[in-house]
Amino acid sequence: MRRHLVPAALLLPLPLLLAACGGNSAADTAGAGTDGKGSLTLNVGDQKGGSEAVLRAAGELKNLDYKIKWSTFTSGPPLLEAVNAKAVDIGGVGNTPPVFAAGAGSKVSVVAAWHGTSKGEAILVPKNSSLRKPEELKGRSIAVAQGSSAHFQLIASLKEAGLKLSDVKVKYLQPADALAAFTGGKVDAWAVWDPYTSQVLNAEQGRILADGDGVVNGLSFQVAAPSALKDTKKAAAVKDYLERLRRAQDWVYRHPDAWAKVWAKDTGLPYEVALASVKRTNASRIAVAVDKPLIASEQQIADTFTELKLIPGKVDFAAFVDTRFNGGLPPSTTTPRVYKDS
Repeated sequence: MRRHLVPAALLLPLPLLLAACGGNSAADTAGAGTDGKGSLTLNVGDQKGGSEAVLRAAGELKNLDYKIKWSTFTSGPPLLEAVNAKAVDIGGVGNTPPVFAAGAGSKVSVVAAWHGTSKGEAILVPKNSSLRKPEELKGRSIAVAQGSSAHFQLIASLKEAGLKLSDVKVKYLQPADALAAFTGGKVDAWAVWDPYTSQVLNAEQGRILADGDGVVNGLSFQVAAPSALKDTKKAAAVKDYLERLRRAQDWVYRHPDAWAKVWAKDTGLPYEVALASVKRTNASRIAVAVDKPLIASEQQIADTFTELKLIPGKVDFAAFVDTRFNGGLPPSTTTPRVYKDS
C-alpha cells in the first residue's frame, strides 16, 4: 500500500495528546463540558483524546452521582499549573511534568499510575540515514522537546550507548518544528514519543534507531490537588474517578480497534496511525500502585534534570505522592501488557 508523507501541519494538534511533552502551552477550555449530576463537582484537567474520550468510549461516564467538569489543556505542565492553583482537582500527565512541578515546589500529589511499554518513546532517524546504532550519534544533531519524557529517554539511551548529552548537538524543538527539521534534513535524529513515532513510521519518513523499552520507566500519572484530597467528599469522588479510569484502560486493551477509531476522530489522527500507536503503546498500560520503586524511578529523572540544571535544586519526589488510592493494585514494576493480534 502506498503511504503518503505527512505534512507538518497535520502534527500541529498532536501536542494535545498524552502529556508527554514539556513547554509553555496554555489551557484551552473552550471545549470543556460537564458530565454527571449531583451537588459535588470534580474539576478534571484533560488533554485532547485523553481521559474524557476514553471514559466516554468505554461507557464509564454513566451513573455518576457527582459532576465532572472538564477543562482541556495542551500539555502536562500547564495542567499541573492549574492543579497547583486549585483550578483543577485532578488531571492526567506523563512521567516528566510531575518532576518539574515538584522542582517548582507546586502543590500537587501523584495519586495513581499506569505502567506501559516505552516502545513508542523513540530516537528516529531518516529512512535513508547511515546511522545504525546509538553509538553513532556522537557529534550528530538531535531534535527533542526540552523537559519532555523524550528528553529523558534521549539522555538514558545515550548513556546506554556510552555517550553523554554533551556528546551530541541537541536542538530543542517542539514536535511540529522538529518534524519540519527532521524531514527537511536539518537534524540527524529526532527523540519523540507516540503517536509521533507511529506517524513517522506509518508515513515511511523514518525508522527507529533506539526506543525507550527497558531504558525509561513507561509511567503515566493522575495528579491531584492536595486541597481536593483533604475534602472528604471530593476524595471519594477521586477514588471513584480513578476506578473508572482503570476499567476504561482495561476496555482499551480488549477493544484496541474501537478505541483507535474514537481516538482518531477526537484528535484528527489518521486511523492507521492511531491504531499503530494503540497497539505499540496505549493498550499496554496497566494500573499499578504508587509505591517505593515508582518513587525511586521518578527520583532518578528528577536528579538527572537537576544535574543538567534544568531543575534549580534537589527534588524529594516522595513528598509529592499520595498512596491512599493504591488498594490492591500490583507493584509499579509489573510487566506491561503486550498486544497481540488475534
